[in-house]
Amino acid sequence: MENLKICESDYRFMLVVWENQPVASGRLVTLCTEKLGWKKSTTYTVLRKMCEKGLLINENTIVSAIVPKEQIQAFESEYFVEKAFEGSLPKFLTSFLGGKTISEKQADELKRLIDEHKER
Repeated sequence: MENLKICESDYRFMLVVWENQPVASGRLVTLCTEKLGWKKSTTYTVLRKMCEKGLLINENTIVSAIVPKEQIQAFESEYFVEKAFEGSLPKFLTSFLGGKTISEKQADELKRLIDEHKER
């Protein structure tokens, strides 16, 4: 779904919505001024754009997300690995770890996740 691709500023806006939903649009303007340094017009422009993309709904001046944060994160992660590492998760992990060490607990969690997602 290409409409799940959003830029960094739109993602930060979505975080404000996800953290505060359902939120009155006037309150959203205040939150975006405080957290993002945005003007009222910027907030309403981005709100309209996110509604047009089908990510948010603004019903009776109450804003709620249609798409959960986890769905956007999954899309963005997959897009990044595809674009930057030719879709290779091992290449991504090699680059990400880059000589760093991880704890035994983190290693066990990664192993568990890999086992859960192996092709059968």
